Amino acid sequence: MFTGIVEEIGSVRKIVRGRLSVRLTIGCSKILEDVKTGDSIAVNGICLTVVDSAASWFTADVMPETMRRTALYELSVAGRVNLERAMKLSDRLGGHIVPGHIDGIGIIKSIEEEDNAVWLAVEADENILKYIVHKGSVALDGTSLTVADLDEKGFRVSLIPHTAKSTILGFAKTGDKINIECDIVGKYVERLQNCNVPNLHDFKKDKDFSLDFLKSNGFA
Repeated sequence: MFTGIVEEIGSVRKIVRGRLSVRLTIGCSKILEDVKTGDSIAVNGICLTVVDSAASWFTADVMPETMRRTALYELSVAGRVNLERAMKLSDRLGGHIVPGHIDGIGIIKSIEEEDNAVWLAVEADENILKYIVHKGSVALDGTSLTVADLDEKGFRVSLIPHTAKSTILGFAKTGDKINIECDIVGKYVERLQNCNVPNLHDFKKDKDFSLDFLKSNGFA
């Protein structure tokens, strides 16, 4: 579990490609201070497991399913990546709850500056946009951001100078593909609305288990 607060920008040192999988070696420093084999690190928002590490790098395996659902296939040697260690329960939750499970890929359609801010417009498919909420949270390449604008084709976020400087979003270009992870709360609400599992059957017989019910009870 992560917070979407990127700790460090790493650099891809090596890519070993299998038939459908990849083994990545990432150069970095700060996040390796207390990392050991088996730990989780978010790489561009994707939860990966450390399989080997040294003082200035770590290696992780990427399975075919992850390659199909994310923009990792776009990476090349020397490419930059956002890095975040798994959160501690004692830490402040500065961003939002980010499991590190990417929902899909978006495309940056425009980049505009406004005073000290940078606006990113992201085009995404309907299956992603249905979970995007105006003023809600979204993780882009593992960076926790607030949705500032939304329409039927995509959404916009605004970066403060610190975010642009501390994450790879500051290097983004129009046409770049980007990993999107929607706020997990919306996905659970949808699942509960359409759920027919046995352990909820008796509950649903006596309750109008709908969005109105969730709203009236403070869940939505």
